[in-house]
Amino acid sequence: MQLFVELFGNIGNFTWQQGLMILIGCVLIWCAIKREMEPTLLLPMGFGAILVNLPFVNTEAIETLFEAGIATELFPLLLFIGIGAMIDFGPLLSNPKMMLFGAAAQFGIFFTLGMAVLVGFSLQDAASIAIIGAADGPTSIYVANYFNSQYQGAIMVAAYSYMALVPIVQPPVIRLCTSAKERRIRMPYNPSAVSGTTRILFPIFVTVVAGTIAPKSAELIGFLMFGNLIRECGVLGSLSASAQNELANLITLVLGLSVSFRMKAEMFVTVETLVILLLGLVAFVFDTVGGVFFAKFLNLFSKTKINPMVGAAGISAFPMASRVVHKMGREEDQSNFLLMHAAGANVSGQIASVIAGGLVITLVENALAAM
Repeated sequence: MQLFVELFGNIGNFTWQQGLMILIGCVLIWCAIKREMEPTLLLPMGFGAILVNLPFVNTEAIETLFEAGIATELFPLLLFIGIGAMIDFGPLLSNPKMMLFGAAAQFGIFFTLGMAVLVGFSLQDAASIAIIGAADGPTSIYVANYFNSQYQGAIMVAAYSYMALVPIVQPPVIRLCTSAKERRIRMPYNPSAVSGTTRILFPIFVTVVAGTIAPKSAELIGFLMFGNLIRECGVLGSLSASAQNELANLITLVLGLSVSFRMKAEMFVTVETLVILLLGLVAFVFDTVGGVFFAKFLNLFSKTKINPMVGAAGISAFPMASRVVHKMGREEDQSNFLLMHAAGANVSGQIASVIAGGLVITLVENALAAM
């Protein structure tokens, strides 16, 4: 009898907000399975959202996982090793000017930072929200945790959801910013040979330069480049394969469960969450706009024209953004091949997004110190 009293007492404490979060969890699982949208992250995140919102469940284990993996910044750093091992910087090294588009496509981060402050978020929370525009989940987690943002759950859901929605979000924005003539611009691909020595030296060089320019990004960029060094050194083939597959997948799974701890109804079902989702969309849109218009600006002075769509690939969502640009180019002209140019901009966006995260941290800390 006592068991039934306790059971119905727990059910009586169940709120509509918890019901909504369970529904959101089911939607995330549906997106992961049916739409194959970032399944290794959205599936555990959705399941965790259901688990932490049941009124009779003790979530201490998930809280411990969160404290051990995210609060200590362990999971994002380990995940960057796997991401670095996946990336081939060859297209960028054979055409280094693509690095400019990675930098230009971070415009949305800084635009959204100002917008978030204007609508009433603290400077720390505004910075955490703006990093959604990095199109880089681990960087978003790192910055939000660095500032101990109370909106980490909403930020994580927005960051990874919009990354998965790149094929839906980017095309209409690109079409709005370009003419049909611009989208048909051809860019012949004549790659220069990239030596093994260059591939090995590149991650070391980037780590030194980025760590000097933006010291707050040193950890992230260092682990990313270390993963790439494992890939390119030529003597750790099995370890590189493990980093790309087992390590990256396992860390992503436990990362999704850890993030779900911040998806409790009382933390997530708020007006602020809706605003964060909207600001995240703004960040993605203006990242795309920044890259496209930077390419159009360069075309004013260049004899060899750049297809402005390549600028949109400068966001960090690798390799989805480059595939979107290539597909749009083929829709305009079946013989136009933009994939390698877009891939160069895309991998440069991976580096630029991490550096942008470090710069945002530095700017916010300096601003707070000056107050």
